[in-house]
Amino acid sequence: MARPAEVRQPAAPMSSSQAARQIRILRAASELGAREGLARVQMHDVAREADVAIATLYRYFPSKPCLFLSVLEWHIEEFLGGRDVTPPAADGNDPAAEVARTLVALSGKLLASPLLASAVALSSFTEYASVVPTRFDIVERALGQRLLHLLGCHGGYADAETARSRVRLLVYSWWGLFVAMLTEEITTEQAEADLHLAARLIATP
Repeated sequence: MARPAEVRQPAAPMSSSQAARQIRILRAASELGAREGLARVQMHDVAREADVAIATLYRYFPSKPCLFLSVLEWHIEEFLGGRDVTPPAADGNDPAAEVARTLVALSGKLLASPLLASAVALSSFTEYASVVPTRFDIVERALGQRLLHLLGCHGGYADAETARSRVRLLVYSWWGLFVAMLTEEITTEQAEADLHLAARLIATP
């Protein structure tokens, strides 16, 4: 019986020129995904649009789901980079409300391009998710770090791990509501109300 192919680790850029090349790939995939949707985007199309060799594309992104999950993370990082990162003050600012506002705004940003939003969501549901080469804690990603920051790191919780657990719950709650909005299972208004409620229930010490 043939052995299943080993899942290869994506390469990390080692220089500024390689990092710029990776960004070109992510931008090209974003533009193609927004125009064509996941099913119609081929890796050769992305390589051509980004002006890189197909081997280079696969070096950084071993599969199409891997590529579009990276597109999602890139869009989240770009979105968060344009938002105020001032920590919640002790003068009555409401961290839970700011968490909810951040997640609502992020949903709106991603859903502004429905085909691309579908592409990143579908990529998360493929077999790639069960064989991803490097398991990671969602708190260490850009969105998790921002939510942890908004909660004031520990946010009044007994310990750091409690804060991290709450951030995981917030991210997974947001993702479920994002997919429900994308598939029109719930209205945008209902999802926003649910996000505010989730933030209040989960983020309040």
